Formats: sequence, structure tokens, C-alpha cells
Amino acid sequence: MNLRLLGTLLLAHLTTDVAQGMIPALLPFFIAERGLSFAAAGGLVLAATVASSVVQPLFGYFADRRPSPWLVPAGVAAAGIGIGLAGIAPTYPLIAAAVAFHGLGVAAFHPEGSRAAAFASGERRATGMSIFSTGGNLGMATGPLVITPLVLAFGLRASLIPLLPVLLVAGFLVTQLPLLAALHPSVPSRSVAATPVPDRWGPFGRLAVVVVTRSIVYTGLATFLPLVFVGVLGTSNARGATALSILLGTGVVGTLVGGRLADRFGRRIVLIVGMAALAPLLLALATARDARVATLLLVPVALALYLPFSVLVVMGQEYLPNRVGTASGVTLGLAVTAGGVAAPILGAVADRWGIGAPLLVVSGLPLLAVALALTLPDSQAEAAPEPVRA
Repeated sequence: MNLRLLGTLLLAHLTTDVAQGMIPALLPFFIAERGLSFAAAGGLVLAATVASSVVQPLFGYFADRRPSPWLVPAGVAAAGIGIGLAGIAPTYPLIAAAVAFHGLGVAAFHPEGSRAAAFASGERRATGMSIFSTGGNLGMATGPLVITPLVLAFGLRASLIPLLPVLLVAGFLVTQLPLLAALHPSVPSRSVAATPVPDRWGPFGRLAVVVVTRSIVYTGLATFLPLVFVGVLGTSNARGATALSILLGTGVVGTLVGGRLADRFGRRIVLIVGMAALAPLLLALATARDARVATLLLVPVALALYLPFSVLVVMGQEYLPNRVGTASGVTLGLAVTAGGVAAPILGAVADRWGIGAPLLVVSGLPLLAVALALTLPDSQAEAAPEPVRA
């Protein structure tokens, strides 16, 4: 395991997802200052998710055919620029366009970044991927804490302030391109070439549905949790942003624990346990009417939601050992599109039945994930130590 390179990739992931984590925290301000409906606010989540997700498999396929480490700094920069422009955009179409540009930066970064992290992880792939994923979780958790006080003090135009550190990190990543390029061997090893491992598309397809299911749950929580704390539990916007940060911050612990448990006990069991525990915990959170009780529930909900987070990516890479970039693009991208597509639908549910209704809707979805996970074979059983395709 190359900890130095994993640390570099963690920093890149953190910076990218700091910008991504600002989107849910900005929604209450867009609603208040720009007069958006809940459905229109959900549309912004859709714009970001579709832009980042639909094209991610294309970036992943491109990474498998022609490794392009320059996408790491370019994706970081584009993600930050999009969020910065969203806050100063005067109309809804321009806001959506800026958020979509941010999404393209996210799409460019993740397949190449996760592919590099897989190579840097060595034999402890689940642990290494959990370290890489921790950067994203920390970024998603930090985003609301960074942007909320800035917007409270200076208005939506404050979205430009975090752009400077984002560009500085992107500049540092440019200096690391030779090290990142070295992670992509041009010739496969003899052992792998002599005994090629076939890709298992059937299990990978079922895994993608599990990722979709978890994505919808995550989108419902990330989008509507701050709104629930404000509109249902009667707290402030700052308290709502803090609730989201607690969820995402605890997710960092869940991701690291899930990776270590998966390397020790197996990928599938971690996935099943996490999703099985999530369903009743989500129902309890959706029906809570005391802000203190809801805040306490955020910790076990986050642990259950994030235990299989990096494990899902690793399982996808092990089901498609010859197409690691494509597997990463699908598990991190195309499958996640369902979460963005669900956001306006969940917004319409909130407009019709109240802000707390979306959490009730998503609370049953983890049971579907458990049913599908029970049909999945061991992803490690036939996984190659390195991908055949360089």
C-alpha cells in the first residue's frame, strides 16, 4: 500500500467533494433568496448528479483505454469553479448550468482518482479504497460547515470565496502528475497475462442496482435532512447544516471501519449488515419529532449508510478486473444517477405531503438492497491482483 500516493488522492477527493458537499447546504438559501420551490431545488441536485454521473462511465472507459492522470487536477478545479459561479448566477437556468459544470468536474475526477487509488492500495484494496473514500466523506461533511457561515455573512456570492484554496490544491496536484502516471503500468504482469480473469457482468449488474438503491437513500437524506431540521423540527438553518455535517462526518468513520471489516471478513457480509441495519434506523429518524432525538439518531444512521460505501466500489472493480476504470465510473457515476433523478420526485413528494415525507419514502429501500446483496457471489473469489488492461 502506497500511503503517500493515497494521501495525495485523499486530498484531491476531499477538495472535490468539499464543493459537492456545499450543494445541499446551499439549497435553503436558494429557496429563501431566489424563491425556488422544493421541486426546483431538487432539480439543482438533478443537474449536478446527471452531469457528474451519466458521463462518469465514459471517463472510466477512457481511463481504461488511455490513463489520463491530468483529469485529477482538472476535475478538482472544475468542481470548485462550478460551485463558485452558482452562487453569483442571477437566474435559475444559469444556476443549474453552473451546478452542471461542477458535476462535469466531479465526473472527470472520480474514475481516474479511484482507479489510481486501486493500484496504490496493493493487496489491501478495501482498506485503501476506504482511505481514498474518506477524503470524499470529509469533503462532503466539511462543505456545509465551510459555506453556511460564509453565505450567512455575505450572501450567496460568498460561494466564490472557497474557490482560491480549491485552485491551489489543483495546482499542487499538477506537480504530482508524474507520480500518478507511474501508477498505470503499460504492460500487464506475466501471472495475470498467463491466467486472464473474466469479467463477471451478471453480478456487477445486480451490484449496480444495490448502488442505485443506496444512492436514492443518500440523496433523500443529504437533500432533505437540513430542510427537515428547519421545517419540521423548528431549528435554524445553521442547525440544519450542522445535522448534515454530523451525518457526513460520522460517515467518515463508517467508511474506514467498513473497509477494514471487508478486508477481514469479506465484502458481502459488510454490505448486508449495513443495509439491514439502515432500514429501521431511517424509519426512526423519519418519525422523530424532537431535534435532540433526531440528532442522536444521525450517528447510527450514518454508520449503517457508510459501512458499505467503499466496499461497493471495490466489489465492482473485482467483478470487472479487466475494466477497473469502467467499474469505478459505473459504481461512482451512472448508477448514482438514480439518486439525482429521484431528487425532484422526492421534492414533489415534499411539496405534496410535507418536508418529512421523503425520508419516509426512502426508509424501505435498504431492504431491497439486502435482498439483492444476498444473491451476489464473493467478489474476491476470482479477482485478479492487477487489471489485465493497463
